Amino acid sequence: MTKPDTTQRDPIALRLLDAVTQGLNVLGSSLILVLMLLVGIDVAGRNLLSMPVSGVPELVTLSIVAIVFLQIPAALRAGRMTRSDGLLSWLTRKSPRLGQAVATFFDLIGIAVIAVIVQTTWPIFTRAFESGQFIGAIGDFTAPVWPVKLTLIIGGSILILQFTARIWRRFA
Repeated sequence: MTKPDTTQRDPIALRLLDAVTQGLNVLGSSLILVLMLLVGIDVAGRNLLSMPVSGVPELVTLSIVAIVFLQIPAALRAGRMTRSDGLLSWLTRKSPRLGQAVATFFDLIGIAVIAVIVQTTWPIFTRAFESGQFIGAIGDFTAPVWPVKLTLIIGGSILILQFTARIWRRFA
């Protein structure tokens, strides 16, 4: 259940949030493209030259989480998050105020869940950054883990702001 686009009437803070959200989405899409090219080169190297590209499985593993958290705020903003709208749509038709209240309750639960994820990821990020934690094998391929943890924190924080913006737009 998506509302009409109110972007032109939104305050500048929400338009800035949407621009940052779109930037993260583009970054996530770019990462997908890079991974596709890297996997293609790795497969070709394995099969044609018997020379795989070191670290491709590790990079794919790290990148999947980063891609999700880079793109999920845009999915929420566009109303493309997976959910069952049957009951909420019916409820909104029968009682628009109750439907708004239930939708807001769901958004508040989303904020709470993502806030827990962001809060529990922060110490993991700082530990990974300070200790130089990496994935891979020394002498073959290593990649730092902290950029993915930071991406999770940034993407989760923007997702919280998008949930908050949905609530604001619902009642504005």
